[in-house]
Amino acid sequence: MPELFSSLTPWQWALAALGAYLVGISKTGVAGLGVFAVALFASALPARASTGIVLIILIAADIVAVITYRRQASWPHLLRLFPWAAAGIIAGFLVMGRIDSVTTQKLIGAILVVITLIHFWRRMRKQAFAKLEAEAKPHPLLAALTGVSAGFTTMVANAAGPIMIIYLLAMRLPKLIFMGTSAWYFFTLNLFKVPFSYSLGLINADSLPISLLLAPVAVAGALTGRALIHHINQQLFELLALVLTLVAGVRLLVG
Repeated sequence: MPELFSSLTPWQWALAALGAYLVGISKTGVAGLGVFAVALFASALPARASTGIVLIILIAADIVAVITYRRQASWPHLLRLFPWAAAGIIAGFLVMGRIDSVTTQKLIGAILVVITLIHFWRRMRKQAFAKLEAEAKPHPLLAALTGVSAGFTTMVANAAGPIMIIYLLAMRLPKLIFMGTSAWYFFTLNLFKVPFSYSLGLINADSLPISLLLAPVAVAGALTGRALIHHINQQLFELLALVLTLVAGVRLLVG
């Protein structure tokens, strides 16, 4: 039995299972929960190892999401973002190849804190964002900045969801088109990341058994999110997720 698999405590398994379930819900129902799920994994598992473990779990949930929203995506937005996101992933790959586990933990913590604060700012500036949505155009510079930053963040910490949320809100996409565009975006990026993660040793004989065991939990979460999307109080869930993510991010930074 792989060393990491056998060394995990019941508490770590519980946190990881909750993280996998929330990953699934975030893919089809409550997007704001995704970053909290990443924080749970980084708290339950060694930070560097969690990046590879979570990637396979994300792909399992992505499959449910693209099946659910397969006809509801804005491909012009996706094609505009993909090249820049690929550049960001390559940049993240180069950084990940040069830092150790402790630095990875602090980097993930910093990313979680920054994107959580961005989320809080977005919530407090609803009127400003409403104006932005009424006037926003898909400017090439905005697509470039979003693509590179999302690609880098997803490679390093699997935590690019909030960046895409802000971009897609600015693009004024209807709710289901929003979900479908996000689903196809992350499904494509996560598949693209697999060889890079394998090259870095993030996907290995230690990580795969954990990923495969938790993947069905993520699928169950995705099915739950699909069923609840029209009934769930998304603002309350997102606020709770942001608060807990901020706490988790700070813990990773100082831990």
